[in-house]
Amino acid sequence: MASDLEQLVEMGFDKERAQIALGKGGSLQNAMDWLEKNQDKTLDEIKADSTTADGDEDGPALQPGEQAMSLICNDCGKKFRSQAQAEFHANKTEHVNFAESTEEIAPLTETEKKAKLDELYKRRDEKRAAQASTDTAERKRNDEIKRKSTKDQQKAKEDLEYKEKMKEAAAKKREKQDDIDAKKRIQAKIAADKEERRRKAEVEKANREGQTFPVEAVKQSLPAGTPAPSTGPTTSKPASEYKETRLRLQTPNGTIQQAFPVETTLKEVALAVAAQNGSEVNGFQQTYPKKLFDGVDLGQTLKQAGLVPSAALIIK
Repeated sequence: MASDLEQLVEMGFDKERAQIALGKGGSLQNAMDWLEKNQDKTLDEIKADSTTADGDEDGPALQPGEQAMSLICNDCGKKFRSQAQAEFHANKTEHVNFAESTEEIAPLTETEKKAKLDELYKRRDEKRAAQASTDTAERKRNDEIKRKSTKDQQKAKEDLEYKEKMKEAAAKKREKQDDIDAKKRIQAKIAADKEERRRKAEVEKANREGQTFPVEAVKQSLPAGTPAPSTGPTTSKPASEYKETRLRLQTPNGTIQQAFPVETTLKEVALAVAAQNGSEVNGFQQTYPKKLFDGVDLGQTLKQAGLVPSAALIIK
């Protein structure tokens, strides 16, 4: 016949835990009661309790050959086989009303053992189910926190991308407006140059015919701030004193001769050429002295590029 320890191990209890339970309960039934009562404690906690407790607190086990005695606790109605078990119960519960009983406590039948074990398993499963439910709820909370964090990060990323796009759009808008303004300045300059050439032609014609062309009339017909052309002889002067330069521009669509203010940039000259005859300009080639203007060079003024008072350029 299997011992109490073997029966507990067969029921699925840990061997060391079952040994402690038999030592504390003294019988299979009491050991099962003790296992049920301490099922939530770990083995380390049980050992710690045993180490710190008084030496006789757990109560002695039944001695080999000891006859089972029937004692009853009048406080709770629980029955015990021996005096030692009754004392152990009293120490644990502080119950003090005990009486002898002629009723012999029968050992647990296999059915009762199975029912007891099933009850223990049921409580264990209920505890595991409750813990699983708690773990699931905790995982859901953690997942929700993670999703919220990911959502916030995504929103921050989208906001940053939106701001960058807005900055890029604003920069493109400014660049487009700068091009429009440059084209307007070039067109105004072209119109002023045409008007100046017309007036110069009229003055030269008047001089050839011996007529006097009133300078005041020329001034009134020119745009505000434009100096009237001189009808007298010209004298050479330093390049730094020139306010405009005359360019001879050789393009695939023909040659352009035009005067520009010395502060006009090469980019503005390129826009003027494109507006005047539709030529695409990527740079300018000066034949003498040989020099190429492209890329960042297009930001230079005619004065900075050394193209004053006149220059011949080939469109690239």
